[in-house]
Amino acid sequence: QVLAYNRHTYGTVAQRLILTITPAPDGEPPYQGEFLVGNRNVEELLPAATQEMFLQATGGIWDQDDLQVINITSALDRGGRVPLPIEGRKEGVYVKVGSWGAFSSCLVSAASPQSRFRCSLGQQPLASCYDTFSPIFAIRWCNLTLLQVWPTPTAPGLLWGSGVLEEDGDFQPPTEVTPQNLLPGFLVTLLVPLAVAALLCLLLGHLMCCRREGV
Repeated sequence: QVLAYNRHTYGTVAQRLILTITPAPDGEPPYQGEFLVGNRNVEELLPAATQEMFLQATGGIWDQDDLQVINITSALDRGGRVPLPIEGRKEGVYVKVGSWGAFSSCLVSAASPQSRFRCSLGQQPLASCYDTFSPIFAIRWCNLTLLQVWPTPTAPGLLWGSGVLEEDGDFQPPTEVTPQNLLPGFLVTLLVPLAVAALLCLLLGHLMCCRREGV
């Protein structure tokens, strides 16, 4: 069930959708980059034409032909603040793009520890490939994340047999267990705590009755 609201009238509407998700035949691309678009709302990046424009802009800094959008997430779902009701303020969108080719040197430089340090000082990261998105998409380069996702090897499944014993294979039942006398253990388990409790009661009664001094 999807619950949506109108930004202007704050009216809500609910609709039930049935989604069928099929995994990609080749799996997820191993190289994934996540960009924060600061001048867009999440619904503005859902149309296919806008995603194609974003992939073309990404291709200018990531020279690969197999770029594809993997995920689109609102910045509000990542802890972002609701923008003020001022014209031009957007909530921000995280767009994850994947490829089977390695990252470009520009992206690696923008996500390097030196760039993170410059971002902590309020400066721009070390890269020279920002103009490919401008002015359509305003990328927050200090929030760039590069991931390398490798498929995990799957364990081999169980091999089921036919359920029929091989020839000359006799079933060996478990040997009979000799009966054991459990009475001594039961008595020790029961009587030892009772004896300790009785001694404690006698000691407590002696202290309370025989060791009291008059006032």
